[in-house]
Amino acid sequence: MNNSQLDSDFGHAGHPSVARMDVDSPEFKVASRPVVSYSGAQQNELLAALPREVLESLFEHLELVALPFGKELFEYGSKLENVYFPTTSIVSLLYVMEDGATTEIAVVGHEGVVGVSMFPGERAMCSAVVQSAGYGYRLKAQALRDCFNQGGALPQLLMRYNHALFAQMAQNAVGGRHSSIEQKLCRWLLDRLDRSASNELKVTQEMISIMLGVRRESITAAAGKLQDDGMITYRRGNITVLDREGLERYAGECYKVAKTEYDRLLVDVAGC
Repeated sequence: MNNSQLDSDFGHAGHPSVARMDVDSPEFKVASRPVVSYSGAQQNELLAALPREVLESLFEHLELVALPFGKELFEYGSKLENVYFPTTSIVSLLYVMEDGATTEIAVVGHEGVVGVSMFPGERAMCSAVVQSAGYGYRLKAQALRDCFNQGGALPQLLMRYNHALFAQMAQNAVGGRHSSIEQKLCRWLLDRLDRSASNELKVTQEMISIMLGVRRESITAAAGKLQDDGMITYRRGNITVLDREGLERYAGECYKVAKTEYDRLLVDVAGC
């Protein structure tokens, strides 16, 4: 097939500069990126809370990317090069101990941002792994710092969000120490529901046990009890929540306090 046929087949006829572009060149990669739209970026609540002119000033730096399940966005101690604004994906922030044991310290979905770094060369204090596949917007950390240093709405937004994230981490720490396995599981499920479009969660018991830092057998027993009580149904790799209110009652004070504070802070974010 010759070049003119390729141009015709792929709609490049009349645009020779695009047709001749080297697919490995930076120009081609930029030209082939999905176009960032105002409505698309607003799928992330932090981006949606920005004044329109501030958000549009970030368009040339934002890149819509697929975030597949299991992708590590950064690891503990690595230099933070990019930040991610999830839209349909969910990301776990994990602390990995020297013996390899892992504990989830926070979870981020369409309400937040992953990997914020306000200082050049700053290193990650945890690992970030995609737990539910979807999409998000990637932004170079330096571009975010440049915008942050200009003042205005963005610094206020990020500081309030970081406060909300810290509140989530603090409540996770308290809940991890004083809650039963069943309560931990309920809260873990509720945290995912808060960031999901449906009541069906694709997750294995092994993954939950890793996230919560407990034995798989304990999760199996806890999930069985919740299923017997009519709160969830479980089949391999999939949990369907049938009774959210029941989960909230079972989760107890830790979830309620954390949820109330988190929502309050994010309302403040929206008002920035």
